[in-house]
Amino acid sequence: MKPTLSQQNLLNSTSFCVIVPTYNNHKTLKRVLDSILDFTQNIIIVNDGSTDSTSEILKQYSELTQIHHLKNLGKGRALRNGFRKAIELNFEYAITIDSDGQHFADDIPVFIEEIQKEPNCLLIGSRNMTQENVPKKSSFGNKFSNFWFKFETGIVLEDTQSGFRLYPLQLIPKQFYTNKFEFEIEVIVRSAWKGIVVKNIPIQILYDPAERVSHFRPFKDFTRISILNTVLVINALLYIKPRDFFRRAKKKGFKKFFLEDILESSDSNFKKSAAIALGIFIGISPFWGFQTVLLFTFAALFRLNKVIAYLASNVSFPPFIPFVIYGSLKMGSYFVSNEAPLILDSSVTLDDIQKNATQYIVGSLILASVLAMTFGLLSYLLLTAFSSKNKTNIE
Repeated sequence: MKPTLSQQNLLNSTSFCVIVPTYNNHKTLKRVLDSILDFTQNIIIVNDGSTDSTSEILKQYSELTQIHHLKNLGKGRALRNGFRKAIELNFEYAITIDSDGQHFADDIPVFIEEIQKEPNCLLIGSRNMTQENVPKKSSFGNKFSNFWFKFETGIVLEDTQSGFRLYPLQLIPKQFYTNKFEFEIEVIVRSAWKGIVVKNIPIQILYDPAERVSHFRPFKDFTRISILNTVLVINALLYIKPRDFFRRAKKKGFKKFFLEDILESSDSNFKKSAAIALGIFIGISPFWGFQTVLLFTFAALFRLNKVIAYLASNVSFPPFIPFVIYGSLKMGSYFVSNEAPLILDSSVTLDDIQKNATQYIVGSLILASVLAMTFGLLSYLLLTAFSSKNKTNIE
């Protein structure tokens, strides 16, 4: 379908190209390219080492920019090389479209219209995964990917695996670590971490079992995706989330941040208190090295305020650690009997603690539980009193 006059004017006024990565999709490639040509001549084709008749087909499109890999390097590498060429040609945006015929070039103006409303965002076409002929494994994989994307970035999307996207070329990360299918996860997660708005827009979709060729290898590719998500989750928990927390606090001012984002957040007093209790419990528990990971995992699982929980977990801040260890060992001494009891004085060493590991672990878990409940209850009472006072002043 040809674009309308208004659509064509909009397309002409936007600096964008369309990148088409292709690997052994000779059945659909020509149709895809012809449909894109109705909207733009700015096409970059990346032939990722195809062994079928792709090279012969592409001879018919010699006027288009083409990149040919001598061997199959993976979709991620094809896209990365396409981005590099697009930047060399001074394009501001790149739309990626798969060559297997599942996408409609008619949706290109939809991307351009949306980017005019909100420049510099990263757009992902959202497919209707419930329609006929959509493979169940694709639907499951998409839900799996959506869950981890939300966990890693805090952003809720309906579709994180669609290959029909628009990228702001100058803003996305310049260096990447993946080359296969998992690249499309890495690029949106790391773009979101840079502060780029990542959002879905609805697109059409066609799944034709007679024509569509999928090169996704369930075991190998799912394993790589799982490894990537593991790395991204660890990075998010140990660096990104704490970094964003301090950035927000610094930008707003710590006093204002504390009052608005913590005391006056939309969470109920019970949830705020529960977040404090969780932070205290994780901070004192003997999970050294994993405390931040566990904290954000449980906060996300129970939908508790991560900021409050993180602040409360600093009960194990370095200057307090000797007191935490002492209290844990003391508490453990009431429940664990040792043949050579540990004398709790200034002569205690790390070797002594290791020899009495059971006493320490049991004591720290009990101490963590008692203090978590105590501080949780006190927090609830104080927050309730504070809320009542504010309500009285307003009236």
